[in-house]
Amino acid sequence: MILIVAEHAGGKLGKSTLEMVTAARESGREGPITLLVLGQGVAGVAKEAAAVADQVLVADLPGLAQYNAEVWAAATAQIAQEGEASTVIIGGSRSGREYAPRVAVKLDAPYLEDATKLSSNGAALQAQRYTYLARVTETVEADGLVVVTVKPGSFAPASPATAAGEEYDVEVTLPASRVEVTGKSVEKSSRVALTEADVIVTGGRGVGSPENFSAYVEGLADAIGAGVGATRAVVDAGWRPYAEQVGQTGKTVQPKAYIALGVSGAVQHLSGMGKSKHIIAINKDADAPIFKVADYGIVGDVNAIVPALIEAAKQ
Repeated sequence: MILIVAEHAGGKLGKSTLEMVTAARESGREGPITLLVLGQGVAGVAKEAAAVADQVLVADLPGLAQYNAEVWAAATAQIAQEGEASTVIIGGSRSGREYAPRVAVKLDAPYLEDATKLSSNGAALQAQRYTYLARVTETVEADGLVVVTVKPGSFAPASPATAAGEEYDVEVTLPASRVEVTGKSVEKSSRVALTEADVIVTGGRGVGSPENFSAYVEGLADAIGAGVGATRAVVDAGWRPYAEQVGQTGKTVQPKAYIALGVSGAVQHLSGMGKSKHIIAINKDADAPIFKVADYGIVGDVNAIVPALIEAAKQ
């Protein structure tokens, strides 16, 4: 089987999980696509998972209520061994990158990190990934059982399968945790999360100032119900938090519409949003690289054009 560890939060299946299902379907490897749901009180997540997978394995235990790298790795490795998995796919989130190498060590398996494309070369699994600051795409491959992390936003979310997959409860042996979680804080925002957004408004240094960013980038995003992104230059300048950074060293996104305001379009930024379905760019520099990938472009001052867009959106 192809084993995918589901990512979920708040009782909902994460968009990244649907992307991993697409990666599994495109991998060329044989066997049922199996989603492993770890947690406590995850019945709703399991039902969502059954709509896109051939089968769903549910480990619903108090010991899995909180994410823990050692515990998640042990549970995943056990199920992979018992199910004789050919491939283990884990999301390239911060937590996924933390426990995926542990899974590979426990299974004595090759580890392919941050895959943006999967395919088969005979018995070998091939993975493409960015290197040299996203200027080069390299292809790596491995035989036998392989552990892979998928870079979020690199694959389109999977559509529902023709028939719902079967659900099975599984027992896992959890190790004693050496880490104790004493508290947890969650950033509160009324905006849709960047990696879940169908529409994203991103601002670059071309917006001029932190105040303009708030007025125009956030203003337009709020008017149309979009997520907010930022370029590395904006984050490095301290205008916006790193969580909003889009690009090779930030998040990779693939929304239905990506609106770039004052974004020049450096190659590192393009690697993080280049697969967006529609790209709309506004920049006063007609030679900005962003216009080479934009579906629609306006050459002009963001500070003059965006207020009119916000007013039109409100109307």
